[in-house]
Amino acid sequence: MSIEPTPKIFACKQSQALAKDIAEKYGIPLGNIITSTYSDGEFQPSFEESVRGCRVFLIGSTHPSSDHLMELLLMCDAAKRASARHITAVMPYFGWARQDRKDKPRVPIAAKLVAKMLETAGATRIITMDLHADQIQGFFEKPVDHLYASTIFLPYLKSLNLENLTIASPDMGGSKRAYAYSKATASDVVICYKQREKANIISHMELIGDVKGKNVVLVDDMVDTAGTLTAAADLMIERGALSVRAICTHPILSGKAYERLEASKLEELIVTDSIPLRQESPKLRVLTCANLFADVMKSVHGNQSISSKFLM
Repeated sequence: MSIEPTPKIFACKQSQALAKDIAEKYGIPLGNIITSTYSDGEFQPSFEESVRGCRVFLIGSTHPSSDHLMELLLMCDAAKRASARHITAVMPYFGWARQDRKDKPRVPIAAKLVAKMLETAGATRIITMDLHADQIQGFFEKPVDHLYASTIFLPYLKSLNLENLTIASPDMGGSKRAYAYSKATASDVVICYKQREKANIISHMELIGDVKGKNVVLVDDMVDTAGTLTAAADLMIERGALSVRAICTHPILSGKAYERLEASKLEELIVTDSIPLRQESPKLRVLTCANLFADVMKSVHGNQSISSKFLM
């Protein structure tokens, strides 16, 4: 009977630090890959070791710019052409996921397009965490392991021992996530109702529920410009909340996000290292997702169940 070769882990440039931690937790060295860049910006990744017959894990978040997605696609194609047996795209953050439907005429469904590009490039499995919308899994014809960062956040949240804890969603779309956290912590839920003038600009926000005398924790899948989070935090303090924290899986933190964060009434913003931070902030607390991904990758390679990794 043939023995399954030891898997190999390779990192895209934007996820080097996280990939190194995952490989260390997994117990194997990070694979050797070199990227050559032409003067016009075109680049070419090259595996500097054999991957023939191996299970290859390619770790890379695909937050814009599009170079991050392109690099992962090229690595999938290179692995396919080098006769890798299984090609697993490990995407801690699945970029372009906010375009998961047509919300007005003549716009793309980018999340579906990305799924098809990954499959065409050669990915035979996807491992990702906290998709912007659960149904994105249905855009793939290959297996998708959709992990939840609740396995990382809930132990930390419980360690804070907050009295009168209330879980909050910064918008209606995140209410399911908020209810799952409230169930795990046996706490109440409040919802922020917001109206957008256009992308990233809020025209009005209202609160559904009572936060007076409560320690509030806002829960969301990502934080981009931090406009919604900081507006929600300030509104809750105005309505009598004792403290406001936020849990967001993916710290995109673009534009004036850091300035908004530090000027807001948020006590802390708790995130994972799915995306490398642009800068440090005293209000940021980063919890690593390396253990979660390493454990799931081991289970996938050993054809074992990963259901114990789902807390919600």
